[in-house]
Amino acid sequence: MEDRSITLTRVIQASPEAVWKCWTDPAILPEWFGPKGHSCKTKSIDLRQGGSWRFDMLGPKGEVWANRHEFTLYDPPKRIEFVMSDDSDGDPHAWVTVTLEPEAGGTRVTQVMVFPDAAIRQAVVDFGAIELGQTTLDKLAAMAEAL
Repeated sequence: MEDRSITLTRVIQASPEAVWKCWTDPAILPEWFGPKGHSCKTKSIDLRQGGSWRFDMLGPKGEVWANRHEFTLYDPPKRIEFVMSDDSDGDPHAWVTVTLEPEAGGTRVTQVMVFPDAAIRQAVVDFGAIELGQTTLDKLAAMAEAL
């Protein structure tokens, strides 16, 4: 599975409950989600197990990427799982697991993305997903630490 996955991790100086709120509050999630220089335009948002978030990711040069996250597991304040797609009825882009673990007075956030095959994973890596993902975690940290 390692040839199909990417793992991002970071310790955030905020409680698991604060980080959980950043992931599950519909007023907060769109404010931090996405890489530095990107923003989200929500179409619909229902943040719960069985719910979904449909949005456009807006890039710094005017790019628009349709997204849909379908939430398959909410285990507060420890774990969220969702299926990520391009908001079409096509195949999923990735299966994502986010875990929140208390560590050193804060929370270790680990996000594992599993792609349908190794070629898709490599294309995402070549696009810069690891570096861009770290900037997303920077934005999450800033939001959670400010709560």
